[in-house]
Amino acid sequence: MKIETIAIHAGNQKDETSGAVIQPIVMSTTFERAADGSYDSGYIYSRSANPNRTLLENVLAKLEHGVDAAAFSSGNAAGMAVFQSLKPGTHVILPDDMYHGLRNQVKTLFAGILEFDFININNNEVLKQHIKPTTGLIWVETPSNPLLKLTDIKKVINIAHERGIKVACDNTFATPVFQQPLVLGADLVMHSSTKYFGGHSDLMGGVLITPAKDDWWVKIKQVQEMGGAIPSPMDCYYLVRSIKTLPYRMAGHAKNAQLLAEYLQKHPKVEAVMYPGLPTHPQHDIAKNQMLGFGGMLSVCIKGGEIEARRVINSLTLFTQATSLGGVESLIEHRASVEGPDTKTPFNLLRISVGLEHIDDLIADMEQALG
Repeated sequence: MKIETIAIHAGNQKDETSGAVIQPIVMSTTFERAADGSYDSGYIYSRSANPNRTLLENVLAKLEHGVDAAAFSSGNAAGMAVFQSLKPGTHVILPDDMYHGLRNQVKTLFAGILEFDFININNNEVLKQHIKPTTGLIWVETPSNPLLKLTDIKKVINIAHERGIKVACDNTFATPVFQQPLVLGADLVMHSSTKYFGGHSDLMGGVLITPAKDDWWVKIKQVQEMGGAIPSPMDCYYLVRSIKTLPYRMAGHAKNAQLLAEYLQKHPKVEAVMYPGLPTHPQHDIAKNQMLGFGGMLSVCIKGGEIEARRVINSLTLFTQATSLGGVESLIEHRASVEGPDTKTPFNLLRISVGLEHIDDLIADMEQALG
């Protein structure tokens, strides 16, 4: 089936009792045993599994061409499950430009447990130089947050798999609509489902998706069940509902982002625009080769430094200054002030999550704010 059909049908199950065409929300935390003590329904306790979570994990796995998925209460919880699944002393290679929440998690919570290096993964020689006998995982984030760097997933996978190293890819910015790392050979895909999967800035979630139920996946599922950082049945229900429109929403996000990026690139008060769909993007060819579309995220550097960037952000009316991304409304944020003292983000950079408003209105708002 095509992705639009998968999004609508793979997370839904008709209710045999009532005939409802949309699955009911099952709020029960526990499930009845049969006379012999078995569980005929397959459900025991909602921390282990819940009918709504089963349907959510099914549609997420199929969207990414995986065989199984594990849903979590947040993207950070999903990422943490990956790192918790690794043996102490494992060396992990991560990109120097990655989501600061996971970067800080690794540096703070796994210091002394895991060994890690943050490097320019796009440089194959640098990557090879940092691989050690204890390296067990290479973490890829493409496009990256917030500099929109692209990583050639296949090249990283070739280097890693030649040495028996696993590759996990944060696919949050692209979504499976525009990029499918498992098809390219990745061993794991991660998403913050708070973002485009949810799509309405009103729920939190995270997910891991695997192409094989191997020993590593068994360990990750153990972390999910025993750790208990799972989404509620209500969150699972709303995520499934939102995913039904994901392919069409992503088409709108990408169209608006492309047009806004082209407008900003020509503006005299703009220093640089970072968007994979622009031919001037340094990894535009990589984007064309491994992506099916260029996404709804872009970053822009404003001439005049941080003061001017803050003036612009505070002059906008349709772009809301707020953290997060992927909602139908346009959001904008001064990332360096969010990421802390060790940020590598330029202080004149504004990260934009381009929403589904009419592009003429978004450009007009940006025009008046830039002045």
